[in-house]
Amino acid sequence: MTSYLQEHQPIYYILVVLSSISITLLSIPSIIFIARERRLYDDLGHLRKLHKADVPRLGGVAIFVSFSITLLFWNITGPALPLNYLLTACIMLFAIGIKDDLAGVNHRTKFIIQFIAGLTLSVAGNIRLSNLYGLFGIYELSYFPSVLLSILIIIFIINAFNLIDGIDGLAATTGIIVNSVFSALLISMHQYQLAAISLSLAGAILGFIKFNISPAKIFMGDTGSLLTGLVSAVVALKFLEAAHSSGGLFSWGPSALGICMAILIGPLSDTLRIFVVRLSKGRSPFVGDRNHIHHRILKLGFSHLQTTLILAGLNGSVILLAFFLADYGNGIIILSIALLLMLFNWILTYFIRSKDRESYALRNLFV
Repeated sequence: MTSYLQEHQPIYYILVVLSSISITLLSIPSIIFIARERRLYDDLGHLRKLHKADVPRLGGVAIFVSFSITLLFWNITGPALPLNYLLTACIMLFAIGIKDDLAGVNHRTKFIIQFIAGLTLSVAGNIRLSNLYGLFGIYELSYFPSVLLSILIIIFIINAFNLIDGIDGLAATTGIIVNSVFSALLISMHQYQLAAISLSLAGAILGFIKFNISPAKIFMGDTGSLLTGLVSAVVALKFLEAAHSSGGLFSWGPSALGICMAILIGPLSDTLRIFVVRLSKGRSPFVGDRNHIHHRILKLGFSHLQTTLILAGLNGSVILLAFFLADYGNGIIILSIALLLMLFNWILTYFIRSKDRESYALRNLFV
């Protein structure tokens, strides 16, 4: 039956999404009940927490279960991506994520597990970036630089999703946008297995977000954000490789890197900015604070839902800009995205200064 459905792609994709949505929807109420019975709540004493009520943070368990069952039930396997290595890496991050959600894990341990997961995917699974396509004047990469760079990319994207999971709905909404757009592009390139993997995760998060929209009944926790980051990183790397070797309806090769960065711009840009700010102040980039872009928007009086929608709109705008500039190559796309984000942050800084000073003076644009 699965082979028949795979030959009829629209029906197959609809069933994949509906399956993953349904499994999450059925799982979440039981997880919330168990968490309340066992008092497995978010840590309200933490500096970055923005909620006063007890909220379970085990939503990632449902996302992981839904994603895994969907992949296995619908036999989403093929030459494009060795499913055994993907699930192996997912289980590693699930284990460390659930421990962190229940008891806490230090940054060193999390980094080691993420490194092992990245190494498994890059070496055993051969999921790696082999070409920079002219960025910084670099094209083909030899094997060891390719593996090292791919591991660093995987770790960075995993942590980027983990760091944006600070307000209701933001990480979930971003995960849905990222994987939905990737799936559409991969379908256009005839990469049907990769598209189904993205849709499986997008569907799992769609089922979860019903319970995560403000006021949240449950958080995805590290279990969910690490999984979302891992799968997004894998699909991004496979998209970059496929874009330069596939025919398909559209040719994304000359602009694939810029488009990929545009799709992931929400978590990537915030993580880069926050790391630079922390290092410039002589602080560890891994010590949390309330200087993320979502915290800055909240300072202006916006709600969690409004902030999530603003950042989702920014992400969508950047993606559209990348598609509009696709014919001009990666350099123009990346430069345009950087200028747009600088403008957005400049305007945001102006309004924060103006609110703090109770004056919308022109000088607030500069000091």
